[in-house]
Amino acid sequence: MTPEEALSAPLTEVAPLLQKRKLSAVALAEASLAKLETRGRELNAVVNLMRERALAEAKAVEKEIASGKRRGLLQGIPYGATDTLAAKGAPTTWGSRLFENRVFDEDAVVIRRLREAGAVLVAKLSTTELGGAFGDGSATTAMTAPGKNPWDPARWAGGSSSGSAAAVAAGLIGFAIASETRGGITHPSAFCGVSGLCPTYGRVPRTGGMVRAWTLDRLGPIARSAEDCQLVLGAIAGADPSDPASLSAPADLKGSPTAREYHVGVVRSEGTVWADEEAHAAFEDSLRLLARLGCTIEEAKLPDLPFEQVARIVLEAETVAAFYALLTSEKDAPQLPKNARIAFEASKTISGTDYVRAMQARRTIQRELDRLLAKFDVLMAPAAPFVAVSLDSRLDQTFSEPDPIGAGAGLAGMPAQVVPCGFSRADLPVGLQIIGRPLEERRILALARLFQQRTDWNRRRPRASQAKEG
Repeated sequence: MTPEEALSAPLTEVAPLLQKRKLSAVALAEASLAKLETRGRELNAVVNLMRERALAEAKAVEKEIASGKRRGLLQGIPYGATDTLAAKGAPTTWGSRLFENRVFDEDAVVIRRLREAGAVLVAKLSTTELGGAFGDGSATTAMTAPGKNPWDPARWAGGSSSGSAAAVAAGLIGFAIASETRGGITHPSAFCGVSGLCPTYGRVPRTGGMVRAWTLDRLGPIARSAEDCQLVLGAIAGADPSDPASLSAPADLKGSPTAREYHVGVVRSEGTVWADEEAHAAFEDSLRLLARLGCTIEEAKLPDLPFEQVARIVLEAETVAAFYALLTSEKDAPQLPKNARIAFEASKTISGTDYVRAMQARRTIQRELDRLLAKFDVLMAPAAPFVAVSLDSRLDQTFSEPDPIGAGAGLAGMPAQVVPCGFSRADLPVGLQIIGRPLEERRILALARLFQQRTDWNRRRPRASQAKEG
């Protein structure tokens, strides 16, 4: 396997080659840097290359492997991190020109943990401006210009973690670390045909990362398979004293239940209109496959609760609080997108009482979703009822349909694994998501692995003809 081929292969196939010294960590890092410099730039997926740091880390890894020191299966794997995370040696922009020259002195905790696991940081990857904090009204809301989809560069890679998903899909890196507040991992993973894991709230510490909404923000991996996501989660999970929301509960990811052990509740939002019937068919085909494997498939009706309204109040209030200094700065506020000013004015209609009542309603939502999951082992839903949209789309209209399960899962801090499940008539990926109770990543990951053992959607790559601009 050449270094270029290794970048498109699952981590579980690449790691043994590195460990046996049949593949060079330095050569792999160099191949990744070269592809990021060319294809990564074309896709607007790259903010900054970490060339000097990456090669130093890769050389250190090679010496360790040669001496017999083993750190695990991530040792020598090149990866990228969303630019909402601090990384020593490069600017951390949060996707905004306001911070294009800002450099932090320390790594974010997840980056430090990955360095300790032997992974090699090769790039900071693009995000929509301020992590999409003020609405992705347009795909152009990113400092690096629109995040292009490797399957069709005229389509959007998704947000907020557009660069993370695009770089993995295009075979530029082994995996990426992405951020999620409301769809930041889910949508890009689905649009780009990769596997993305949004862990339980608090499972991965956010120290060193941008705060958008303190009680909603999460970090997680985007990779080529659920099994790869599991490997990365094992390296980055765990409590950190600087993030009081981080959990000390161990991430028990072992175990391989069979399909017959799963009672799957399928969530279909009322009024959802599939924009592409082939995308709809791909989702339904996935359910039939799971049934053939032995899963019990049953419709799951969400409780009649104000999921969207509560999520909106919490998200808007916390976002404006997080960026209050920017929004009230005479110097910086005029440079923010128009949606930022609109959001700031709109937030003034949310009182402290409104926020407290929303948080009380949030407890009810958490309790009722837990009751629903008492009937099922996991919930399953479309990652999105449409495929990647064109770069010139009005995203506020695209995402105008209600998404109660997305809102509810976010409010309840529930883990979700996105996997590709087919393609549309335009040869664009379709994604489904498997959602579980908080702290039950093991269960959703195991089902995702079973699904990917019987399908090849996660092994498909954008064709060369699709990868060309124009």
